[in-house]
Amino acid sequence: MTKIALISHGCAKNLVDSELMLGLLSENGYEITLDETDAPIVIINTCSFIHDAEKESVDSILEMINEGKKVIIAGCLAQKHGEELKKAIPEISALVGTTDFTKLISVIKSVETNGEYIEEITKTPEYIYPENIKRQQITVGSSSYIKIADGCNYRCGYCIIPYLRGDYHSRKIEDILSEAKDLVKKGVTEIILIAQDTTGYGIDLYKKPMLSELLKQLNEIEGLGWIRVMYAYPTQMTDELLDTIANCDKVVKYVDIPLQHSHPDMLKRMNRPAFDYRPMIENIRKRVPDVAIRTAFIVGYPGETEEEFEHLYNFVKDMKFNKMGVFEYSREKGTPSYSMKPQITKKVMHERYKKLMELQQGISKKINESFIGKTLPCIIENYTDDGYVVARTQNDAPEVDGVVYIKTDEQLIPGDIENIKITGCDEYDLIGEI
Repeated sequence: MTKIALISHGCAKNLVDSELMLGLLSENGYEITLDETDAPIVIINTCSFIHDAEKESVDSILEMINEGKKVIIAGCLAQKHGEELKKAIPEISALVGTTDFTKLISVIKSVETNGEYIEEITKTPEYIYPENIKRQQITVGSSSYIKIADGCNYRCGYCIIPYLRGDYHSRKIEDILSEAKDLVKKGVTEIILIAQDTTGYGIDLYKKPMLSELLKQLNEIEGLGWIRVMYAYPTQMTDELLDTIANCDKVVKYVDIPLQHSHPDMLKRMNRPAFDYRPMIENIRKRVPDVAIRTAFIVGYPGETEEEFEHLYNFVKDMKFNKMGVFEYSREKGTPSYSMKPQITKKVMHERYKKLMELQQGISKKINESFIGKTLPCIIENYTDDGYVVARTQNDAPEVDGVVYIKTDEQLIPGDIENIKITGCDEYDLIGEI
């Protein structure tokens, strides 16, 4: 059998798709590698969320073609730019859409045998999770993602995802529980629930939101340490869900709720829920004691006035979010905002980005300083080259938030949860000892 390499770009949701592709290849007897120099055929699972992500994916494609590989492009870039991509890079061997990766084996066989270009792209994608494929994980560490749904029923003005992934489709509770139990058997301590919108989980299948029920059932799994929920949506932040987060001992007290902006006029233009978010934030903090709230905002969306940006700046200043990401607006073809006027200049966008991030750095430093002297449960991740143990608190999701650096001679095992005394900090990371 031909050896096949896989390169994965983009978000955690894309990573799960890449792991499903690897599982499919493995089940069909292919030898797989993550070292692209070692294989004649390379699958590149691409991202197309914003322009920078597309550029990264295209750079990968060109590099592999220059190295003489047969290249199969999968995922969002293939779905969004299929024909243009083939015209621009005629050496591509195949294109596979976001919801067509289950056809990967027949595509590979065609590329292997006759070498003719092949395209498998469903024009109107509908993502149904392939429960019959066993994921082969790229990273089996202390934590692992579980995709509980895909697709999206919202049509935010800046977002291309619904056009690339289709409408929202939840997985059955029993399938998610089964996957979680398998991960725990493999030694995973923390599972992270992901979807385009986790709080909408179950509405399509069970006719009501079921994230709360799912968390309660996951909380019963023996051997599981932490459960984390990402990508919540403002209108679904119900008291029932918050009480479940507060009362389930394994569910970390962490709410990730990308709000995108604070000014009601901006939110309307973004086609987002336009209401005052302050009472909601206060309610989250009241119902979930010691909660860490992560959010994200977009600056420079078409038409954003200085007054609207100041509204956002003051909102961030008042709310003092534990964690915050800021993105400069990316103009994407196929989204409602593409033709909106006026478009904000890159210079103004970047100034607003810097101003908001500098504000957040000060907030983050003060929050981190409040932990000095406290003992916090931390999940052990790995070791640095200079002898530090890297860990995370419940307030930190992997890859997007901070870490704890621990100086110790003790042998700490990745995946274990240890009590760590916090002794110092900077804007984003903590320093601790055991």
